[in-house]
Amino acid sequence: MRVFQILIFFFTISISAQTSFEKAEKLFEQGNYAKAKTIFKSILVKNPKDLKSLEYLGDIECHDADWDTALTYYERLKTVKPTEADYFYKYGGALGMKAKESNKFKALGMIDEVEASFVKAIKLDSKHIGARWALIELYLQLPAIVGGSEKKAQKYASELLKISAVDGYLSKGHIAEYFKRYIEAEKNYKKAVEIGGSKTTYQKLADLYKNKMKQPEKAKATLDEFTEKSKT
Repeated sequence: MRVFQILIFFFTISISAQTSFEKAEKLFEQGNYAKAKTIFKSILVKNPKDLKSLEYLGDIECHDADWDTALTYYERLKTVKPTEADYFYKYGGALGMKAKESNKFKALGMIDEVEASFVKAIKLDSKHIGARWALIELYLQLPAIVGGSEKKAQKYASELLKISAVDGYLSKGHIAEYFKRYIEAEKNYKKAVEIGGSKTTYQKLADLYKNKMKQPEKAKATLDEFTEKSKT
């Protein structure tokens, strides 16, 4: 009888924790980060290694641009489960944002770890799209003297092309646009539109026409095409 009571007790705790997590998750999805944060933290008090709660808390701190606190959560995630690519990806992203908001001297000391985190994510998940996008942006933004390189960016764009054709053409278009090769960017964005046909692909092409090529009529026609397509 006593064993049965103990089982009931632990079952009740488990159901309660699950309900709390689901409530916090729903609040997070609704954008109510403050209330979600409180519940996720209470879950961690009972289970300090609850991976999903740790991850959500890290994501909330990123939303609030508290990079240092976000990094502590992602660091814990990497420690508990060092085989999960997304934890390294998110850690690298938060560290990259911290570097971006730091002075140049301090930022330089973080770059290697940012890069290593994204590379690690790809090693753990050979088809990780986000980490490749992050590396492309990193190599575009960095000065050549500290590792910036179009060649490196193109390498990961070519990898994306094999994993996801839409992401591949979007990334190649992004690189071309960054270096003001607008005709080349247009060709790649059109390929992305042809293959993917998503709002994102049309928007990237329209933005190129409007903001870089100074062709507002083409930008409007591109968005009108997507609107018409969405109706069918």
